[in-house]
Amino acid sequence: MEPRHITGVSSMGTSRPVSAARPAGPAAGSTGRSDGPVPRDHRRAAVVAVLARPAGADGLGLDHLSHQVTGLEVRADLAGDLDPRLLRHHFSGELIYSLRSTAEGGRFGGTPTERCSRLVAAARYYDLIDLEIRDLTPEALARIPARQRRISWHGGPLDLPALRARFTELARTPARLYVLAPRTTSCGQALIPLQLLRSLGRADVTAFGTGPSGTWSRVLAAWLGAPVVFGRLHGPIEAGVPTIRQLLEDYPVPALPLLRHLYGIVGGSLHRSMSPRLHNNAYRQLGLPALFLPFHVEALAAGWARLASGLDEIGLPLLGLTVMGPHKEAALALADAVTPTARAAGSANVLLRRGSRWLAETTDTDAVAAVLARADVRLAGRKVAVVGCGGAGRAAAVGLMRAGAETVLVNRGRDRGRAAAALLGLPFVPLAAFRPDGYSVVVHATPLCDELPFPADRLPAGAVVVDLVYRPGPTALTAIARDLGLVTIDGWEVLETEVTRQFGLMTGRLLPHTDAPALKSAGSVGELR
Repeated sequence: MEPRHITGVSSMGTSRPVSAARPAGPAAGSTGRSDGPVPRDHRRAAVVAVLARPAGADGLGLDHLSHQVTGLEVRADLAGDLDPRLLRHHFSGELIYSLRSTAEGGRFGGTPTERCSRLVAAARYYDLIDLEIRDLTPEALARIPARQRRISWHGGPLDLPALRARFTELARTPARLYVLAPRTTSCGQALIPLQLLRSLGRADVTAFGTGPSGTWSRVLAAWLGAPVVFGRLHGPIEAGVPTIRQLLEDYPVPALPLLRHLYGIVGGSLHRSMSPRLHNNAYRQLGLPALFLPFHVEALAAGWARLASGLDEIGLPLLGLTVMGPHKEAALALADAVTPTARAAGSANVLLRRGSRWLAETTDTDAVAAVLARADVRLAGRKVAVVGCGGAGRAAAVGLMRAGAETVLVNRGRDRGRAAAALLGLPFVPLAAFRPDGYSVVVHATPLCDELPFPADRLPAGAVVVDLVYRPGPTALTAIARDLGLVTIDGWEVLETEVTRQFGLMTGRLLPHTDAPALKSAGSVGELR
């Protein structure tokens, strides 16, 4: 069977010119817009689904693949040597064979002879064969022509000169596609492969960072010349690889619309966040030349200035961020200026670029009070308990206090609870001593979703429960509260209010209508903004 080629990828290792993006300095004025053009000519990227498990009771799951997926990579080191005839029966696109070695993060640990034999055998049936440096032997190259070669490297973190040297080593052998995937532990490290793409200006190279901190670089690489983006078909492969569904529903691929600047969400666990989908769909509807990306960080301040300046250099400035816990306090220290509301709450969940400076703001303060007002819940004079004294809980308490509620803070950790109470000038009750029957409104602001944060059966008749955690189904708290016939407001209602405000702060535009039920059914599990 004659191998077929991925659309838009040049053969024989030759490069195709791509539009050069001019480096952009700090964004001017309040919008911070850049005039840097999109560094890409053909405005499309091939989407490749990675298959990493053998067929199960439900088959391979290929029949339900979107027509936008044009390539299927079989990780034979994980799934074994699948029957290519079966694959062709269910999938009409290109087939890619990969036998990742243990030395490059895979599971193949056989002999060089066995490895060469399997690669050469696969070349009879697959359109593209993934080769590592160890595979570039005269025997393998004689039997696998350049048009069928994808030469890749997966390894540890490298600086830009070292990564460029590694590409030079790979490019000595003609191939249809080159892949460089250094392991990254910070967003700053994940920037380096993108800088390589920007400097090479080739259309036969993709480079990105692996691991959770590199997820955003996998997506953004497409706008810097990478001809392919990868998503996993099902099951875990390695941390940081988005699912095909996430890739196609959360980001504007395979079509690559005009892109001038970036926004994002920063946090410690973002693989299920709905924010990229909400924002990127809105940008598409409004025709905004922007992209919203997930930035996984363990420590917000570490390397952040380097990342922001590096994105400026490649012509795609970062103009705004949604900040998740546990980074809401750190956002205050990172910012050049802080709004009075964020300072009062001691936390920020939005960072906005204003020229060359960053402004810290919070939408947590108004969101809870706003959803309660929409539910016709009057707060003036009511006794309200806020359970959880993190950034979201403190900010919600400020808004409730400003609305006239008699607000009390509740927290498991006494030291943090007392510190929050001192900051806000509010009374504090340790969680162990908290009894909900004395409050007509209870706001839950901890990450618990399958456990009860307090004895919910003691909630009084007529009480209102607000749970800031959002998930596809009810949390343990909202389930019991509804069984008791109480008014409940879940995290999705709060999320919609917050995202609307954040979108306006970042873009200066109104957020288009979102399909809330659809988002709930596909949403994150146990996420607390």
